[in-house]
Amino acid sequence: MYVEEVASSQKVLSPAATAIAAFVGFTERAPNDDPNDPEGLAPRLVTSWSQYEQLFGSFAPGCVLPLSVYGYFQNGGAIAYVCRVPNNKPAGLPAQRSLPAADRALGLPLVVTSVEPDADISIAVDAFDGGEDAPDGPAPFTINIVERGEVVESYPNLTLDGGDRNAAKVINATSTKVKVEVKLDKKADLSSLLDVLKPGLYPMEKAAPVAVPVQGKSFAGSESARRGINGLAVAEDVTMVVVPDLVTAARKADGTLDLGLWKAVQTSLIAHCEQHGNRMAVLDAPPGMNPQQIMEWRSGVAMYDSAFAALYYPWIKVENPIGVNGDREVFIPPSGHIAGLWARTDESRGVWKAPANDTIRGCLDIERSITQNEQSLLNPIGINCIRPFGTRGIRVWGARTLASDTDWRYINVRRLFNMIETTIMEGTQFAVFEPNDVTLWEGVSRTLTGFLRGLWTAGALFGDSAEQAFYVKCDSETNPPESIDMGKLVVEVGIAPVKPAEFVVFRISQQKQVAG
Repeated sequence: MYVEEVASSQKVLSPAATAIAAFVGFTERAPNDDPNDPEGLAPRLVTSWSQYEQLFGSFAPGCVLPLSVYGYFQNGGAIAYVCRVPNNKPAGLPAQRSLPAADRALGLPLVVTSVEPDADISIAVDAFDGGEDAPDGPAPFTINIVERGEVVESYPNLTLDGGDRNAAKVINATSTKVKVEVKLDKKADLSSLLDVLKPGLYPMEKAAPVAVPVQGKSFAGSESARRGINGLAVAEDVTMVVVPDLVTAARKADGTLDLGLWKAVQTSLIAHCEQHGNRMAVLDAPPGMNPQQIMEWRSGVAMYDSAFAALYYPWIKVENPIGVNGDREVFIPPSGHIAGLWARTDESRGVWKAPANDTIRGCLDIERSITQNEQSLLNPIGINCIRPFGTRGIRVWGARTLASDTDWRYINVRRLFNMIETTIMEGTQFAVFEPNDVTLWEGVSRTLTGFLRGLWTAGALFGDSAEQAFYVKCDSETNPPESIDMGKLVVEVGIAPVKPAEFVVFRISQQKQVAG
């Protein structure tokens, strides 16, 4: 008896991930986990708020991204990439430290300046301990240059007078790390001092970082350099992209918004999502606009037309942990919280469920209330409103993309197709380089049919039967000889997505009783 293993021509497809967000914007600090990326600009994977804090710091003035990431995890998000946009950089100036005297009346007699800009070094001062061997006049002291916890240069028996052991004369002649300047008042009486400098360890004080001019290209970044929006190309599993810090970059000196920059960045974001095809842009409306202004901006200025983007209005109020100017609440763009809601809907109901008619966790209020009549004007042009409903909370009341094509009007339809396309592309890699014959065609058909039948059973596809919900065609008709000769395997797949009940209509009439 012989036993032979025969590989099955049918595989099992697992649905691709749908709830992985990417945030592009400003952070408190740059991560230092990668020596090959000292500025911390490449995308970093985070799976919790605590992990984000370890890499990028916490909340900070002028940074909306931390509040958005916090809202994302608060609303149900579990996986995210963070791509830092440089909004400041080291000043590029030498570090400096003035060393205090033991006698406060002498002030700061010694100024130490680093040779290299932004040097991370410390100055250790050891004073003469006095006793019977104490010299007359000012006592000598030792200065050690400390780098990464180790003494790299040591200068004993220094003084501040004009002798051969003058601190400036000795250190400046040999040190490769620092330069020293004595700024002791020439009229000072040192004859009675035993300890001229106060002992201690003094870290060098770096110059404050300088602001970096932020333009549209700062957010767009570069795929090759792994920066900005385009740098997310390396994070192939991203399905949602959020840029919450536009308000900081677009704010002019007079307090008005640069709507040209706003549109330029969002246009770059939409183009990126369309190019990759498996992700959607979650866009924020500019702040401070009433319904008429946002409608005019959407139709006459922004003029976006894309199935890979969704726009939300108005801004939401959340708790402000840092309490800038004593304000414990702040209005922020809703995109981060919305991305978390998308993730929550995917987990609880499925990507085919419209991410709407659900509450926003952590939302205290909205920037502006919207009436039903205003909603009826904004919704048809793709503006998804956020509205308060009393005891039912503050809810997302829209699920439209920015597409003019009615086939792609709804967010859940576009995201369902994204998931199916990604799943099929990744799950049918087994067919590459296999003999392009009937056996392969039948195997691929069975594989895709099993996957799509599972979606139909879960409620993702519309139809009373599987035949009405989808079809898979892979035979000699889709693969003629000339196509086979070109090395192509062509599979035709059709699906009927479930669309949301956006308008619920009840017809009510009186029923008259007929005497009888």
